[in-house]
Amino acid sequence: MIVADQVYKKFGEIEALKDVSVTIKKGEVFGLIGTNGAGKSTFLRTACGVLEPDKGTLLIDDMPIYENPEMKKNIFYISDDQFYLPNATPVTMMRFYRDYYPEFDTERFLNMLKKFGLSSKRKIQTFSKGMKKQLSVILGICANTRYLFCDETFDGLDPVMRQTVKSIFAGELTNRDFTPVVASHNLRELEDICDHVGLLHQGGVLMQRDLEEMKLNIHTVQCVFENEELEKAAISSLNLVKAEKRGRLNLLTARGKKEEIMNQIGTFSPVFAEILPLSLEEIFISETEVVGYDIKKLIF
Repeated sequence: MIVADQVYKKFGEIEALKDVSVTIKKGEVFGLIGTNGAGKSTFLRTACGVLEPDKGTLLIDDMPIYENPEMKKNIFYISDDQFYLPNATPVTMMRFYRDYYPEFDTERFLNMLKKFGLSSKRKIQTFSKGMKKQLSVILGICANTRYLFCDETFDGLDPVMRQTVKSIFAGELTNRDFTPVVASHNLRELEDICDHVGLLHQGGVLMQRDLEEMKLNIHTVQCVFENEELEKAAISSLNLVKAEKRGRLNLLTARGKKEEIMNQIGTFSPVFAEILPLSLEEIFISETEVVGYDIKKLIF
């Protein structure tokens, strides 16, 4: 488990992290969402022990990570612009990481290179951006670490390859002790893989939510009522997040279970009422608008 408590990091006059507190449970896929400059990369570099917090604590499995080589063997970090040795081939990097990560699976690495269609002896500097991303994921998976930190890992991958990587993550979660933390500026990329998402903005955590819980506890209903009196009474009875009106049609986003919301609206004899499915994007838009932020400006 990763526990960050009031983590603060400053570079000159720039406050990269402002008292960040998050808890990432073992065995869950945690998505860290935020625009460029929000602090995602700084948080990941701090979490893997590259940077030391100026204030606060960051523990992994109850142990500090900075200047702790033994703990760092449990973490593989894939940066947005992954470093490769000059003139290195995939086999060169395999040998490099194998010397540090005791559980590195050489046989699996070579097999995965073949499946991904990557040459083991070709110089990495001749690879495309997407090929380099694929190689970094293969190295990270085959290192067999407990934690895998991914910074914009899906950026540069085509849709088929993104789905392939997500499937690999799902298999790892099933078969071993594995906790991936995926940072991205694009919420849509993480919707179908993450269990938990934290929204980072201007160095601070704006919100942290369990995705399944979010989806079960916020819903949009489109409904029409006989008259304005019933309409106002129905709206006031809900734990309302957002309300829109298009002619006589109301679009009401409210907190609560689907059945509870529909039963509540049903007591006011609507002419028509139905639940609309909400995407993760729509849920986050509703949640952040409540606290005074427009996530469309922050993320999309």
